[in-house]
Amino acid sequence: MKSIINDASVTEWFSLQMANLTPMKMVLALAMGFLVGLIIALVYRKAFRGVLYSPSFATTLIMLCMITTPVVMAIKSNVALSMGMVGALSIVRFRTAVKDPLDTAYMFWSLTMGILLGAELYTIALVVVAGISVAMLLLSFFRLRSPNTFLLVTHYDAAAEDEVMAFIKRIKVQRLRSKTVTPGGIELTVEVQLRERFDIVNKLLDTEGVHNATLIACQSEAGN
Repeated sequence: MKSIINDASVTEWFSLQMANLTPMKMVLALAMGFLVGLIIALVYRKAFRGVLYSPSFATTLIMLCMITTPVVMAIKSNVALSMGMVGALSIVRFRTAVKDPLDTAYMFWSLTMGILLGAELYTIALVVVAGISVAMLLLSFFRLRSPNTFLLVTHYDAAAEDEVMAFIKRIKVQRLRSKTVTPGGIELTVEVQLRERFDIVNKLLDTEGVHNATLIACQSEAGN
């Protein structure tokens, strides 16, 4: 008799679970989470203007969207589970440092999409992701038109001083950062602003007496 009651309870429990979360709902939600997360990752790649693009961060955006979706689906109809989830997340400490504040915005964007998809608000989620995508791409386009800031570091012989300085003065926006004179030559560091990343390094190396030249992207270009 007891076994029959237990079997009935288990069957009732599974029936209740499957009534709230059917396999088709889960598959559809995960597929939408992957699609929306992929859109966010593609926008991130297209709008990225930093020094080093991180494919792992783009993959993380997709995973955040897909992970958040089933979590919200599971807790939206269970108050006790939702309170327990909030309590569990409150003690989690994430130690990964986010260098660019814009990366944090992308993470919140991905989490927000996961919440909307988990609440089965698919139309709203698609409208939101489309609107934000257009806004980010437009902002990226206007940023392309602004000058990029670099540090130009070059080492040359003292005899090439006049020719090197004349070359640098042809750059519209430039500011001397440091100049080190040694018996082996002169090391010059200049902050320059360029609208396009044309190869001024090779042009500078064509100057007789220049030993090396390096162009370094400043932190401001990465958004920090």
